[in-house]
Amino acid sequence: MGVVIEREEWALHPVAYPLLAAAALAAVVLLPYFSRPHVSAAVSPSPFDAGTAPFLRFRRAFLLLFSLASVAEGIQSVFGEDEFARCGFGREQMAARLAAATAAVLFLGGASGIVSDKLGPQRACIFYWMLQFGVGALKSFRGLRCTWINNFILALASSMFSFCFETWIVVEHEKKQDLLFDTFWLMTFFESVSLVGSQGITNLLLDNDDKGILLPYTFAALVSIIGILYIRKAPSSSTTQHASVIGSYQKSFFAHVLRDKRVLILVLAQASVQFSLSAFWFLWAPTIVADGRDAQLSLIYPCFLVSRMLGSAGFPWFYGATAPFQNDDSLTIAYAAAGLALSIVAYDYQEIGTLVILFCIFHACVGFILPSLARLRTMYLPNELRGGMMSFSLALANAPIFIFLLQGAYRQNFANSTILGLAVCGLLAAGGCIHVLLRRWRKHGRHNARSL
Repeated sequence: MGVVIEREEWALHPVAYPLLAAAALAAVVLLPYFSRPHVSAAVSPSPFDAGTAPFLRFRRAFLLLFSLASVAEGIQSVFGEDEFARCGFGREQMAARLAAATAAVLFLGGASGIVSDKLGPQRACIFYWMLQFGVGALKSFRGLRCTWINNFILALASSMFSFCFETWIVVEHEKKQDLLFDTFWLMTFFESVSLVGSQGITNLLLDNDDKGILLPYTFAALVSIIGILYIRKAPSSSTTQHASVIGSYQKSFFAHVLRDKRVLILVLAQASVQFSLSAFWFLWAPTIVADGRDAQLSLIYPCFLVSRMLGSAGFPWFYGATAPFQNDDSLTIAYAAAGLALSIVAYDYQEIGTLVILFCIFHACVGFILPSLARLRTMYLPNELRGGMMSFSLALANAPIFIFLLQGAYRQNFANSTILGLAVCGLLAAGGCIHVLLRRWRKHGRHNARSL
């Protein structure tokens, strides 16, 4: 007589997603009603109305373009490991492909920031869209979606996405720092919304896999064409002075990044967040289903993105002239909370519901950290070095990931707790360094420390 093994399925509570989304939207809608009055009538309590008409027009168009880029990014990564499985790859082949892609980010991606600084952010954004178009066009055809070149192109495009748009908005409006700070959290907010939307678009366009054309990737390629055409016609208020103003780029990078302890702290802080996000991307699914129960991962992941929306919506409540709760230590607290959440996941077995809550806390902290670090970069880092600095931090984050994949992380040469533990150490160390940096900043009068 055969034995029938019944598998228990864990389901997310249906109220979780609407509750998180409502909290994120409430944080944005209620902000003007709780903002502090400001002595200047030019400062609007609403982040959507602050600024001159030209700036508002540019920012609306910029956020729309950035949202389209986020949709393209989400479509390219929405399948995850399942895309490799559909190509017939085993675990070792997946690890080899991911290691090769990480190596591309480690070397080519590190140089892309320097190229972006020398060519200008607007041309860098065009190059990013060209990469997205190339990988979207190739993956649109079923017979070409499993080629090696796709992994390299997508990895390089993802590395450029992390800095080229931020650099563009900063260079265009570097004298409007208070308005830029609002733009940073709006970028994180709309990126999360777009990533959720990309899942819906993929499900809507996904058809029978046996057909020759894969419509989600075709849609990403069409979006890339729109992005290229818009940027080519977009006016630029900045001049291409990236290499000439600071003289030798290498000397300036050494002086203003590697020898400046404040900027070096920001490099390590950004690298710790990027490494922890990469570790999460690799390990969250096997961690959720580690006890043998089934779970609908496609319904759980949007909760993490909505949690990031909530965290980014909390940024204007703590920073800015009209912020209701002005507290410079909030960034340190966010790092500590993110590290604590991952440490519980790494070293203490929990129920799936508890793991989901911990991952939501982690993403909410990340949503708060990302615009906070962009704010500090604007204060301490010359704009002409922004791309190189951010690509340098990305290379530092991808170095340990490359080692883990090269040594066969999929064959359990490294325990999941070891990888998550390293991410925890990085987050806690970064939080301590940020605390020291902000304490010295307050001691010296909170002035803009950036200089050339």
